[in-house]
Amino acid sequence: MNRRYSKLIDDLAAQSWAVAHDLLPRDAVAALADEARRLWTAGCFKQAGIGRGAEHQVRRDVRGDQILWLNERELTPAQARYWDEIESLRVELNRELFLGLESIEAHYAVYPPGTFYRKHVDRFSNAGERVISCTLYLNPNWRDEDGGQIRLYIADERIEVSPSSGTFVIFRSDEVPHEVLPADWYRFSLTGWFRRRSIRSILDF
Repeated sequence: MNRRYSKLIDDLAAQSWAVAHDLLPRDAVAALADEARRLWTAGCFKQAGIGRGAEHQVRRDVRGDQILWLNERELTPAQARYWDEIESLRVELNRELFLGLESIEAHYAVYPPGTFYRKHVDRFSNAGERVISCTLYLNPNWRDEDGGQIRLYIADERIEVSPSSGTFVIFRSDEVPHEVLPADWYRFSLTGWFRRRSIRSILDF
């Protein structure tokens, strides 16, 4: 196993979640943070919703973030550096845990002050492509009292992780309910999912 990912993968296998604070160098995280803020200021983000397809709807009482999807074919230099890293992680996850992960999807997200995302799981009820969720936080000088923690529900435990810059959280999409707590300031992240091929796409092949 690649030593850079060994603890992350071991923890994920043992407890369905893991945290790393040095997945990307500081300058790479800073470049993503600067880009996210610039794109937010330029009005490139859209209000996020819940549900899929015909069931998709905007519910700000459930989810208040705004998002901007990354396009794998048109990555900026900052995005490409991140993508290369999580692609390497995808390969290691398959090698060590036999997850059959074939692709990645990701978006920038910003939670304006006071917004949140109520308790949920990341896998849609009518689709099983998402296997592993991951989030890289992009908030320099973030303090615990600023709020915005992700709260993971693991058995009878509640585990909270601060969205401080460079923190990387990974967990099983179907096994770990979680929520985003309200923050006092703009909370930026780069959130993604490692995916299997959908059953439908296999049948249609």
